[in-house]
Amino acid sequence: MAEIRNCKECGRLFQYNGISKICSRCQRNDEDDFKIVKEYIYENKGASLVEVSEETGVEEDKILRYLRQGRLEIVGDDATLFLECERCGTGIRTGRFCAKCAKELESELKSGFSRPQAPRSSGEKMYTAERKKRR
Repeated sequence: MAEIRNCKECGRLFQYNGISKICSRCQRNDEDDFKIVKEYIYENKGASLVEVSEETGVEEDKILRYLRQGRLEIVGDDATLFLECERCGTGIRTGRFCAKCAKELESELKSGFSRPQAPRSSGEKMYTAERKKRR
């Protein structure tokens, strides 16, 4: 049975799909805001976060979320001033982790999923329950 939740943006009830915490109407509005921000940044390279927020009417928190999601990237000399790696604190241009931490996390995850296989001796054989009963 589908789960019903309140939208984090507007408070309306919606059918939760396991991914988004906001309703479809707010998702459309969020996507429209993203397009406005992206277009403004494209036309005004080097604009600051405050400037983009004031000129587009989109909250700074939303713009920072777009950066954390990797949908936008900061360009310029002061690009690493307000986004930090969540693991080590190094200044980054987009996403949540710097390249070094991302690589370390990836290798840690991969090592956690691999299981060493026990070598089989050539003399071992497998039997089904039926075949074993016949003997």
